Amino acid sequence: MARLKLDFPDELFIFSTQLTVRVTDINGANHLGNDSMISMISEARARFLYDYGVQETGRDGVGIIVTDLATTYRAEAHARDQLVFEVGVMDFNRYGGDIIFRISRPRDGKLVAMAKYGFVFFNYHTSQVTPMPPEFLAKFPRVNFLD
Repeated sequence: MARLKLDFPDELFIFSTQLTVRVTDINGANHLGNDSMISMISEARARFLYDYGVQETGRDGVGIIVTDLATTYRAEAHARDQLVFEVGVMDFNRYGGDIIFRISRPRDGKLVAMAKYGFVFFNYHTSQVTPMPPEFLAKFPRVNFLD
């Protein structure tokens, strides 16, 4: 079976936030559990969108919905580790694109994980995928728009 490989150019990362691994994030093998990593990636995504003035769901019912998530692990993280989540966007299309993540541990410079969220814009009133709002696209002018 082919292994998933995630590698993104440095210039795509436009936001950074730090999160601490909690004791409750540790699994039976005594390291950061997959479920907790997904929660931390979601928190980093929420902070990124907030920082860029993007509401996950607007008053008009249009919001972002996650379509897929890919994560590759490179090193373990343990309780009380500080992790830096670098976040960026890429591969825009008419309806959405990818939010990318590079997660590292600054105390030793270790790369802990890479991840990619696929997303589309979704109208929660009509339950349909909807085109990317121009206001969102304008916030990220350096991203290639693929139609």
